[in-house]
Amino acid sequence: MRIAILGLLLATLATPALASGSHAGGHGEMAVGEPGDKSKVTQTIRVSMKETPDGKMIFTPNDFKVRKAQTVRFIIKNEGELDHEFVLDQEDKVMEHKAVMEKFPDMEHDDPNAVRLKPGKSGEIVWKFTNDGVFKIACLVPGHYDAGMHGDVTVANK
Repeated sequence: MRIAILGLLLATLATPALASGSHAGGHGEMAVGEPGDKSKVTQTIRVSMKETPDGKMIFTPNDFKVRKAQTVRFIIKNEGELDHEFVLDQEDKVMEHKAVMEKFPDMEHDDPNAVRLKPGKSGEIVWKFTNDGVFKIACLVPGHYDAGMHGDVTVANK
């Protein structure tokens, strides 16, 4: 019964997740865009993730401006001492995913719009921004978003 309820809850989310193990992406186009083609990258953005001495958790930089239809390579490095995530999505989907992560903190992902990194590790996301608007980046490890680990991606025609 418990597994059936969990399955139903997770099936309602736009960004699917499993309570344990990992899940494959298969997302196709989302409001924030779609996985990009590495050969079409027009900009590379380097992002670090870390904790600060005063207890905050941050992305540096945490505010990006890109053009609609642009393909961007995010090179992400965990420079902290804890595991961190970089999740790119629309704000309501980020908040839904955050709520699930709080219930299932060991959830692993295999999504084209997210990467989870151990301390000292690097990863990348290649993304094509197909819609304009303001989208979120966030670390959804429980407590990290609330400690400041989120930011905005503004996508515009110009």
